[in-house]
Amino acid sequence: MDLIFWRHAEADDWTEGCDDMARPLTSRGEKQAKRMAGWLDRQLPEGTRVVTSPAKRCEQTAIALGRKYRVRPELAPDTTPDALLEAAGWPNGKSVVLVVGHQPALGQAISRLLGLQQDSCAVRKGAVWWIRTRERDGDVQTIVVTVQAPELL
Repeated sequence: MDLIFWRHAEADDWTEGCDDMARPLTSRGEKQAKRMAGWLDRQLPEGTRVVTSPAKRCEQTAIALGRKYRVRPELAPDTTPDALLEAAGWPNGKSVVLVVGHQPALGQAISRLLGLQQDSCAVRKGAVWWIRTRERDGDVQTIVVTVQAPELL
């Protein structure tokens, strides 16, 4: 199974009293999302399942890809790595899944899947981590296919 984690692009800063779920992408964030979406669109196979947090910034990031996506409430900013991985169907899913979400859950899920010592790893805004599970000689392995940042595309 291929699982792709895409952190939402740069969004307006949170301020006291604002609705966190309604924060939109900045103009820089819109550019980041479009740049990464262009790269992803060339890489993703047909039939990739795209799921996103209901937060406006995540939906705007997913929209840049121009593919059908499904909003999953369990991917909201307060999600856990367990809920995120369950929503994605890891590790037994049959298709490629792209999850558009938030820190720290993305970094926590990546750290867990890769068996890292720390509880979480940094995932930059607008960046993608592409992870694959495979079986080799009876051993199940989790490998990093690629990590991409929008400013490097």
